[in-house]
Formats: sequence, C-alpha cells, structure tokens
Amino acid sequence: MRADSSTICVCRRGRWELGIAIGFLVPPVLVPNIEDQDKLAYHISIMFYIIGGVATLLFILVAILFKEKPKHPPSRAQSLSYALASPDASYLSSIVRLFKNLNFVLLVITYGLNTGAFYALSTLLNRMVILHYPGEEVNAGRIGLTIVISGMLGAVISGIWLDRSKAYKETTLVVYIMTLVGMVVYTLTLNLGHLWVVFITAGTLGFFMTGYLPLGFEFAVELTYPESEGMSSGLLNVSAQVFGIIFTVSQGQIIDNYGTMPGNIFLCVFLTLGAALTAFIKADLRRQKANKETPENKLQEEEEEESNTSKAPTTVSEENL
Repeated sequence: MRADSSTICVCRRGRWELGIAIGFLVPPVLVPNIEDQDKLAYHISIMFYIIGGVATLLFILVAILFKEKPKHPPSRAQSLSYALASPDASYLSSIVRLFKNLNFVLLVITYGLNTGAFYALSTLLNRMVILHYPGEEVNAGRIGLTIVISGMLGAVISGIWLDRSKAYKETTLVVYIMTLVGMVVYTLTLNLGHLWVVFITAGTLGFFMTGYLPLGFEFAVELTYPESEGMSSGLLNVSAQVFGIIFTVSQGQIIDNYGTMPGNIFLCVFLTLGAALTAFIKADLRRQKANKETPENKLQEEEEEESNTSKAPTTVSEENL
C-alpha cells in the first residue's frame, strides 16, 4: 500500500521543521549570554563546529543513499506525469507555463506572504521576547521550539484531513485565516508580562502558521500538474525567501524605532492581504482529476467518441435526403 502524496509531503516538511525546532533549542544552550568576549567566541566556535560536522554527515548520507526517484510511482497521477514528461522540455518553458497559471501565481504570492512572516517572526523572536522579558534567552528558544513543534502537529493533522477530504482550497484558506487570528492574539498578549501566556499564544500561532507550509506545497502541485513538482516547489521557496528577507529587515527596523507591537501589526497587515488573495484562488485540482481517471473510464470515453463520430455522417445523410 502506497502512502498518499499529502502524507509524503507532510513527512518531508516535518523533518525540515524538526531541524528548525532544534535550531531554536540548542543555540541558546551552547552560547550563553556572557560579557567575556573571548568565552563568547569560544562557545560560538563550538556551535559552528557542531553544525559543520552535522552538515557534512548529512551531505555524505545524501550522496550515498538518496535516489533520483522511487522505483514505483506513488500514484497514478505521478505515473502519468512521468509518461507525459518530455526529454526536450526546458526549465524556461516550464516557468513560463507556470506563470501563465493565474491560480498558481496567486498561491506563490500568498505562500510567500505567510512563510515570509514566519521567517521574520522566527528570526526576531529572541529580540522581541528579550525586550519584554529581560534575561529569558533560553525561554525565547523554548518559545520558538513550541512554535515549531505545534506546527508539526498542525501539519500532520492538515495532511490527514487533506487525504480524506481533498478540500485543498478550503483547508488552505481556513488555516490562513487562523494564522492571521493567531498573529493578532500573539501581538496583543506579548507585552502582558506573563511568559506562560506567550508560550500558549505562540504555540497556537505556530500550529496554524507552520502547519500551513506543507499545505502550500500540496496545493501548488494540484494547480500545476503535470508540471514538475520540483519546479513549483522551487518557486514557492523563492517567494518565501524574498518575502522573508523583506519582512525581517522591515520588521526589525520597525521594532527598533517603534516597538514590538507595530512590528507585529506590520505582519498582520500582510497576512490579511494573503488571506484575501487566497480566497480568489480557484480549486483547479488537476492531479486529483488525473488520479480519478482509470483505464476503464478512458476506454468508455473513447468508445463514446467513436460512436458519436460514426453517427454524425448518418445524421447528415438523412437530413440531405
């Protein structure tokens, strides 16, 4: 029994999010907040050596163990995609076709807005927490860990829901709106002076914001089938990185000059825009249509077409007579 593509995507994103969770938790432990610059440099160098060792090990494992594609396609749609793939197809022509797809273009923008807001929030989380709760560097890392772990749970739940309902647009839109609501609540509760409240609101925000990431990839594959999944996913990542850089720099400047609340309101405005644009995306689920096509259905359609074609001349001749 083969796993559904939604579940596969969730597993991939879950491993990625687990890495981010470790990134939130480990650095504050390895690099304490100390005044001695020499000791600080020593702790930072130890952290970089560990990161370099782990990255090298992963590179070796990827080079040895990873295969280009599975022996058997995971679904009928993927099998058809392999059959339809042209060896002469170029990346440029594929990108042109993707950007002619209005639904995909809207998704690229909305995904970039959501994920860019997540990148900005993750990067500036330590600064925001320290401004309101001085000396809580370790807890700032734990809050980031809470965001990602709850997001992994959200991704699993949304993946299971997609497998059963196939309601891609509806699920994406609801999760997007709940991300906006979570961001608003987090913004309003950050400065209340209760760190446990921040843990709860940040975890709720992460459940939807991080849980949205695999939904965007799955929805993109549905909208762009039979184009390469790597191409659509790559464009989503580019959009996320561009918006992430813009949002991180902009929100950082706003926090420095005006405080954390205006900086978070800045993200809320763009999440509102993203939710509105998501509502305009049409659920053109091309991959689902391909999965529903069976050889029996195709044969029946061909027979009906042949039957209609053979009847057409007879009808004309009768009319002429």
